[in-house]
Amino acid sequence: MPLLYMSVYNKYETVIGLECHIQLLTKTKMYSSDVAEYGALPNTNVSVITLGHPGTLPVINKRAVEFAVKLGIAVNANIREENQFARKNYFYADLPKGYQITQDKTPICTGGYVLAKMKDRELRVNLTRIHMEEDSGKSQHDIDPFETLVDLNRAGTPLLEIVTEPDIKSGEEAYAYLTEVRKLVRYLDICDGNMEEGSLRCDANISVMLKGSKVFGKKVEVKNMNSFRNVQRAIDFEVKRQIDLIEAGEEIAGETRSFDAVNDKTFSMRSKENANDYRYFPEPDLQPVYVTQEYINSIKANLPVLPDELFKIYTKEYKLSEYDALQLIDRKEVAAYFNELVKHTGNQKSAANWVMGPVKAYLNERALTILQFTLSPAKIAEIIALIDSGKVSNTAASQTLFPALVKQPEKTAEQLAKELDLLQNSNSGELQSFVDQALAKYPEKITEYKNGKVTLLGMFVGEVMRLSKGKADPKLLNQLVKETLEK
Repeated sequence: MPLLYMSVYNKYETVIGLECHIQLLTKTKMYSSDVAEYGALPNTNVSVITLGHPGTLPVINKRAVEFAVKLGIAVNANIREENQFARKNYFYADLPKGYQITQDKTPICTGGYVLAKMKDRELRVNLTRIHMEEDSGKSQHDIDPFETLVDLNRAGTPLLEIVTEPDIKSGEEAYAYLTEVRKLVRYLDICDGNMEEGSLRCDANISVMLKGSKVFGKKVEVKNMNSFRNVQRAIDFEVKRQIDLIEAGEEIAGETRSFDAVNDKTFSMRSKENANDYRYFPEPDLQPVYVTQEYINSIKANLPVLPDELFKIYTKEYKLSEYDALQLIDRKEVAAYFNELVKHTGNQKSAANWVMGPVKAYLNERALTILQFTLSPAKIAEIIALIDSGKVSNTAASQTLFPALVKQPEKTAEQLAKELDLLQNSNSGELQSFVDQALAKYPEKITEYKNGKVTLLGMFVGEVMRLSKGKADPKLLNQLVKETLEK
């Protein structure tokens, strides 16, 4: 039963903070020149620097700093001038150095916020910090039935960790926030946002407290959620679990838990580490990195138009519905195609309908992306122009002309419309002849129409359309039939 409708759960307020790890689209790793790529043969993208051999020295990846600044600007964060690095010490089999180079006291970005669209409102999630660090390797538990295997290719890959304030109140809000973060990093071209490949990962810190309380409950961290939907499911389960424990008079253990997506529940992994467990200290092998205001301004000048701004343009200037606008901005490449299309046509609503209708259907049927689509936006604009001028019906355009143009993109839409005999008849004299023929067949129906049965108009129009073999201009046809009936 949903928590909302169970009174015992309504006594409590949920407090959630998310930590997102964004794997950056750099060519090399955070502190070395090793290649950073997904899918290479295990343990091939490694070197003595990645493995932390004695005598090796790290060097900061300049591109990673640029990406961090991009994200900071996009979320309206404060960007730190002097950035220092620290060692975070802990042992895992897939952390070859035995420590992680990260930022502790001096995150590159502080503050800022993310705005996410929900069904009934706009959600604002405030950010605590964004800092730079490196990824660990990856332990493989499902290849060998007896052993855990380790692939160190991922070790050292550049990460940005985004930490929110405890502003999120439900799994649904977490889902909306993560969707917006993924959209943002894709627009910025700093991360591909693929959770299934681990390039965007999320940990949730969850606690509950009685409504009105000023004291937060004991925090539990949940890891290993490989989709946004699983993040929502894990949060919903964990909230219920914690409330059930409190109601039973038991205490919440401060621990790290994992999510079992098959059984839809969380389970304990280990007790939660505290900051002193990591024994942070300044990284002795890296000098501070300085980010000047001039550097920030140069990056800001080259930022793309971001989803929130596009949403305003689409809804305010183009008068599209919020639903249409959200569909178009969901993926950067779709928005880019639409933006190019409206440069060639003033009918923005029709442009949106074509991108989300025939174009999207064509791509989905063939498992293609819009980047693989053979028709340029200018060609779609040609089709829209034919419809708007009354030369081709919308049905003929979508069902016949569009597929033909995809196969023969070197031709113009009007050329193909002529070849396929799709051009509508807009000759009022010829259409009037068809109207007169149709009405002459049904004198009794004309009497019924004039006596108030106006629904018969559709029958007359259909008969004229049949006589014209479907080529009559619908607008002109309706006008002529009405005028003739009312004489």
